[in-house]
Amino acid sequence: MKQVFRLVLVVVLLGLGALGWSFTPARLEVGDIPKVLLPESHPPAGMSLHAIEAGYMVSNAAFAYRGGSFLDSRRFGMGGILVQHPKGTLLFDTGFGSTVDQQFKTIPWLMQVTTHYVKEPTVAAQLAAAHIPLSSITGVVLTHAHWDHVSGLVDLPGVPVWINRAEQDFIRNGGDATALIRSMGALPYKLYAFTSGPYLGFTRSLDVFGDGSVVLVPAPGHTPGSIIAFVNTPDGKRYALVGDLVWQTEGIAIPAERPWISRMLVDWDSEDVRDLIVQMHKLQAAIPGLIIVPAHDRRVWERLPQLGS
Repeated sequence: MKQVFRLVLVVVLLGLGALGWSFTPARLEVGDIPKVLLPESHPPAGMSLHAIEAGYMVSNAAFAYRGGSFLDSRRFGMGGILVQHPKGTLLFDTGFGSTVDQQFKTIPWLMQVTTHYVKEPTVAAQLAAAHIPLSSITGVVLTHAHWDHVSGLVDLPGVPVWINRAEQDFIRNGGDATALIRSMGALPYKLYAFTSGPYLGFTRSLDVFGDGSVVLVPAPGHTPGSIIAFVNTPDGKRYALVGDLVWQTEGIAIPAERPWISRMLVDWDSEDVRDLIVQMHKLQAAIPGLIIVPAHDRRVWERLPQLGS
């Protein structure tokens, strides 16, 4: 009887989630597109950005953004973005780690029954294959501390984990949402603050290397300490690593938030997420060359420079 009840509940929730309460419009209100003055950046010649794909989950667009179809199967990729700079090497998020089989059993049962995951070589294994020692990594910069972004920390012992104060508090008090990272014990956390002033419409930022090549901004909503990382490379490309602000690029392109059921399961403050989606939609319209990189859109990651290629 309990299994039947769960099945019925899943069907009802999926229907409501896909519709996103259909009496509200799927596309968020945008308003005028502002003019943007690009901040100066001077990325050094030795700087590079590479994607490291490390597992994926199989689901569909209906769970990613309002208006997405159940018939549109998607790979929700996991991985890390490696930024190598003469002043340091940063890894943004970690992909699935070597213990993902055990970790997956701890996520909400609704997620477990509506998706499945596929393992790929871990970030740590791919770094080793590329002859990049863990000792050379300045820090793992978490876009946020949910399980699928910290999973690979188990394979990166001793590497500093960069977080801001808001996300540190969330890790301590986030309940099930941050249970995995708490279970890893006393990690070598490095706290940072946003001390570099306004950046592209955000009131605070951190210019990591002091040259405008890597700039972190606070983007609370999905979690209290979520961030967006703007990465500007020597070839003139501009990237925005938006973490889980949206799961697929349509979220910002349309723009559209996650369906109700997805918001209920994963977002700390849906209103803040909604405002940030609109802000990033406007920013992309004002900077047409800006490459939006959601943490889980494998289509985007496949077009990025790949580690080892």
